[in-house]
Amino acid sequence: MTVHEKFLALGTHYGKVYLLDVQGNITQKVDISPVKINQISLDESGEHMGICSEDGKVQVFGLYSGEEFHETFDCPIKIVAVHPQFVRSHCKQFVTGGKKLLLYEKTWMNRWKPSVLHEGEGNIRNVKWRGHLIAWANNMGVKILDMISKQRITNVPRDDISLRPDMYPCSLCWKDNLTLIIGWGTSVKICSVKERHASEMRDLPSRYVEIIFQFDTEFYISGLAPLCDQLVVLSYVKEVSEKTEMECCARPRLDIIQPLPESCEEISSDALTVRGFQENECRDYHLEHSEGESLFYIISPRDIVVAKERDQDDHIDWLLEKKKYEEALMAAEISQKTIKKHRILDIGLAYINHLVEKGEYDLAARKCQKILGKSTELWEFEVYKFKEIGQLKAISPYLPRRDPILKPLIYEMVLHEFLESDYEGFAMLIKEWPGDLYNNAIIVQVVVDHLKKDPQNRTLLRTLAELYTYDQRYGKALEIYLTLRHKDVFQLIHKHNLFSSIRDKIVLLMDFDSEKAVDMLLDNEDKISIDRVVEELENRPELQHVYLHKLFKRDHHKGQKYHEKQISLYAEYDRPNLLPFLRDSTHCPLEKALEICQQRNFVEETVYLLSRMGNSRSALKMIMEELYDVDKAIEFAKEQDDGELWEDLILYSIDKPPFITGLLNNIGTHVDPILLIHRIKEGMEIPNLRDSLVKILQDYNLQILLREGCKKILVADSLSLLKKMHRTQMKGVRVDEENICESCLSPILPSDASKSFSVTVFHCRHMFHKECLPVPSTVSNQFNLCGYERSPSSRTKGQMVCFCHPQRRAHVCRGL
Repeated sequence: MTVHEKFLALGTHYGKVYLLDVQGNITQKVDISPVKINQISLDESGEHMGICSEDGKVQVFGLYSGEEFHETFDCPIKIVAVHPQFVRSHCKQFVTGGKKLLLYEKTWMNRWKPSVLHEGEGNIRNVKWRGHLIAWANNMGVKILDMISKQRITNVPRDDISLRPDMYPCSLCWKDNLTLIIGWGTSVKICSVKERHASEMRDLPSRYVEIIFQFDTEFYISGLAPLCDQLVVLSYVKEVSEKTEMECCARPRLDIIQPLPESCEEISSDALTVRGFQENECRDYHLEHSEGESLFYIISPRDIVVAKERDQDDHIDWLLEKKKYEEALMAAEISQKTIKKHRILDIGLAYINHLVEKGEYDLAARKCQKILGKSTELWEFEVYKFKEIGQLKAISPYLPRRDPILKPLIYEMVLHEFLESDYEGFAMLIKEWPGDLYNNAIIVQVVVDHLKKDPQNRTLLRTLAELYTYDQRYGKALEIYLTLRHKDVFQLIHKHNLFSSIRDKIVLLMDFDSEKAVDMLLDNEDKISIDRVVEELENRPELQHVYLHKLFKRDHHKGQKYHEKQISLYAEYDRPNLLPFLRDSTHCPLEKALEICQQRNFVEETVYLLSRMGNSRSALKMIMEELYDVDKAIEFAKEQDDGELWEDLILYSIDKPPFITGLLNNIGTHVDPILLIHRIKEGMEIPNLRDSLVKILQDYNLQILLREGCKKILVADSLSLLKKMHRTQMKGVRVDEENICESCLSPILPSDASKSFSVTVFHCRHMFHKECLPVPSTVSNQFNLCGYERSPSSRTKGQMVCFCHPQRRAHVCRGL
């Protein structure tokens, strides 16, 4: 058999040649001889065929032309090979092999001229022609002939000469125009034809052969073919029978081998099932390959087996067979443009079914998201399948909620499943799923029915409130949230602007969370007025106080009408903030406040109110008599800064040694300590008197030092400023053509600069010609034009000074 990319040519033992298409269908039949066909050869174009048979006949003819050559020899012809470019006129050549290797060439007279290429080493058993090189095998080994130089360039001897060459024939295959693969017995050699260097030529051929790989196999070789950088090897196998313990023929094997420098690595191995393999010999198998499609044809006496390189479809088949669905799905996704046999969806559905069968329901449901995509039909089918096995809960988290959206019945079916067995899961779905996925009214009714059995179930109540919210029945939702004291109640009010619904629920909101409720009410005064809130809280004064207190903190004037009420509220519920309120409020009735504070005996607040109302003496008296706190009394006297208060304080303290000590320690900077010391009775024991007197003296010394220091600083500053003023007054003043005399209004500078002139310039930049200045004895006290007057001082009496700078004399610049 020989193979072309367009068809196959098969010769039989009965002398017939069949042309088959690549599917194995017979397209043409040719009767050649009554005995077996030994060899068929095709050129690269597939238009010319060479055939030889056991009876010595050789035919070369065109399949599509009338060109034909016939020759009959007196011995069997084992091989024939036509030139690869036989279709060209200058390449009309072919070789035959029996006992000789003959080359036939067509001459210019259309005659075929034979010439002997080789003889004398037994029968020629195989020939392969590629480009300008012919390789053939005889009983001794393999030769390669260069057709350009007509020189034989190498001889590769046979390794195992014990094997009969007719029973274990040599397999030859060209990988490319310069690489020959030889398989004989158990030995494989890969030979490379190379150009010889010019310096090594001498009488040697221009080319030589180098064996680049050589290794032995465990089996006999029936055929070879290249596969990228690997080899496809058809092996003849013998094994020992377990029954008879005799050697017998096993099924042939097709192996892929990776050549290594000194060995080989088996990549894969497949046993082939052919009819009658028990009776076949090594010579009964043959391997041909089609380079264009990586197809390999194994020929046996009764069968032809086609082998092809595994593609992604084959890989996916194997993964599915091994139930490696996830890997198969990944492989299909990666190669989705090249696979022809499988669909990603089919693999995915098989994967889901496999996971369900294994009981991995959650993983199966998770894979639905990726595999089912946007197909509503597939989603609904899978949901019903999960329902049949009672696993709706497993698929619920992965159901699509947007693009696509399934039928409402699907979502309702899942919700019913949860409602029957898992309230928390049901509540989670209601919270996560958009309300438009299902019929809200149906679910509300079902929840209400369940609440009849368990009215206090907080989970169902909370879920019902959410359902009411989806249905825009905010009033009912708000009632449930307030009953549950749920934290989302304020968010619900803000989100849906439910302020009109909470006018009569302010107390409930305040009871739930007074801080949040007050903040919300104050932030939305335009929707719920201050008066309305105060009215609603009338029966809950403690809550009323919280609201008004925060209102006052935000703005001291907004709730001024309630400041009188707040006095009582602060006194009852929040005394620490009463005094700050009295201090900050400008609308608080002081008499009412004083009355309340006196009733409750709030001394500090009463003192503040008395002082604010101008009754400082009563306030001081209360501090001294009620609080008995000298420090506070002294502090109060300092704040008021009233001498009479200090006198009262001294009189009250004169018979109280602790008060005298406090006054001595603090009075020194405000009142003369002698006033106090003179009034102390002789013989009175005063605690820490010595320390107090020392402190008074130290304070006095400190005051003296401070005064002297300040005096020095003032004198130094005055001197510095005087010097600065003097330097400033001594500076010249710029006068140019634009300046005018303030008296005659003519330019201050004369047109003739060579003449002498005098100009008077004041610090205020008023300028006069000297002759334009009024004579002091003849002018009035006030110079109306620019405000100059005579100086009244005795030192500068009779001189003109600038009104803008009183007592300053004019500075005269002469010689300008």
